[in-house]
Amino acid sequence: MARLSIGGRKGLRDSAFAYVDPQGRRRLPINDESHVRNALSRFNQVIFEDETARDRARTRLLNAAKRYGIVPVGFVTGQLRAHGRRELPTGALTFLMTDIEGSTALLLQLEDRFSRLLADTRRIYRAVLRQAGGWEVDARADEFFAVFRHSTAAIDAALNIQRRVRDHTWPDGIAVRVRMGIHGGRPTLSEGGYVGVAVHTVARISALAHGGQILVSRASLGSELPAEITVVDLGEHHLRGIGVHGLFQVSAEDLPGEFPPLDTIIVTPDSH
Repeated sequence: MARLSIGGRKGLRDSAFAYVDPQGRRRLPINDESHVRNALSRFNQVIFEDETARDRARTRLLNAAKRYGIVPVGFVTGQLRAHGRRELPTGALTFLMTDIEGSTALLLQLEDRFSRLLADTRRIYRAVLRQAGGWEVDARADEFFAVFRHSTAAIDAALNIQRRVRDHTWPDGIAVRVRMGIHGGRPTLSEGGYVGVAVHTVARISALAHGGQILVSRASLGSELPAEITVVDLGEHHLRGIGVHGLFQVSAEDLPGEFPPLDTIIVTPDSH
């Protein structure tokens, strides 16, 4: 395949690329058969800002493949393996949801380099997830959603992610701080993912956390945590639109353990 020169890229319209990112960078050229084949092989290496952008790029790429008579069997199989729902577990599960504190400020500071930061965080998450035996459910912008059979595995994964994020060398020496929430339940698995109160609850819990903090609901704390894990009872908190949940902070000796109070309503015995 002949590599596109800078002048050659500039001479192409945006429609000659499967994906144009929010900064206007054009990715995955599909202007001829050889570039379409290359784009099919490189699709999973591209970081998209959300699933909508991924789906749009996938559709443009598959249409281009059809136009050149390419049958992308391997590509379709890979997409099903990477993003399909069939392998996700069902039953009593524990969810882990994360996002990056101050992600908008980081985007403004790093500009084009922010996409590389997202790629690095996802590599960390996925590496830990494989070791802990969890499943990736979704990854959108700076958010990451995973599921585990057991709460102890989710807590262990969260602690290890915090360690790897802390130890990673980030651009400009910035500090990346990840907020985490853990909660479990018996959700329904649909074609679009998990559905149920537990999904909304873990999202609320994650949003309450501070950067570097791991919050766990009482339902997912478990009773057999290793001795080296520090557990702090944060009391009963009212989660907007959901109700009252007991929340705990988990940490370890080598991780931060002091954080400001949660920005929520603490429920006392007198308020019941």
